[in-house]
Amino acid sequence: MKKNLNLYIGGGLILIQLLAMLVSFVYTPFDPNEMNIQERFSPPSWNHWLGTDNFGRDILSRIMKGSQTAFLVGTIAVSIGLTIGTFIGAFAGYLGGWIDEIIMRLTDTLQAFPGILLALMFITVFGPSTVNTMLALSLVSIPVFSRISRSGFIQYKQFEFVEAARAMGLSTIRIMFLHILPNVMSPLIVAASMGFASAVLAEAGLSYLGLGVQPPDPSWGRMLNEAQNYIFKAPWYTLSPGIMITISVLGFNLLGDGIRDLRDPRIT
Repeated sequence: MKKNLNLYIGGGLILIQLLAMLVSFVYTPFDPNEMNIQERFSPPSWNHWLGTDNFGRDILSRIMKGSQTAFLVGTIAVSIGLTIGTFIGAFAGYLGGWIDEIIMRLTDTLQAFPGILLALMFITVFGPSTVNTMLALSLVSIPVFSRISRSGFIQYKQFEFVEAARAMGLSTIRIMFLHILPNVMSPLIVAASMGFASAVLAEAGLSYLGLGVQPPDPSWGRMLNEAQNYIFKAPWYTLSPGIMITISVLGFNLLGDGIRDLRDPRIT
């Protein structure tokens, strides 16, 4: 039980947010973008559980709708980065030689730029939007997954079961993706969980700067940006998206730690 505590806590936090996101597809207490100037800055009450913002919009409804953005950006960014990075690292690690050298030098070049700076450059060139935010964060995550994949393939390609597969005349592609890749998935899954947390945080940061999700679509980072001028007048406006970002990042980090502990028997 103690060993899997991170897994249970992280999974529970993510489950709560996931349920809120799923419910938001069919129901929110109010229209997330509906303005009601008469109720602007209303404190939390039975009618508005988390209060209202500077336009009188229901914060709970916008928080629920914003979870769709967080999960969408995180899922797409991590999926693309994981897929491309795994394939690149697999070929670099298994084939070695000049192929490995070229791929890793390109990866080093990409990784030389700070992730958030690279995302900012991408969005500045192609324009702020949800799609460009996902593509930018995908690009940032590729080097991380490619290095993990490469390390695993370098390690496992020397094992006896791989040598036996070669002796049987199996193709290189089959050996790589049916025999070696399943053994490399554990650290990749952990990295994906951590990467999801980073993607959610990066999306919130970009939206806070006005370079991510564009209004009127709700985003936790955008809500923080709008709330910063009213932190003393309406503290609930700032706290709600801030807490959601914290719970999301904490949940995925704990989930990643729990998965790592669960799949690695050497950890006590």
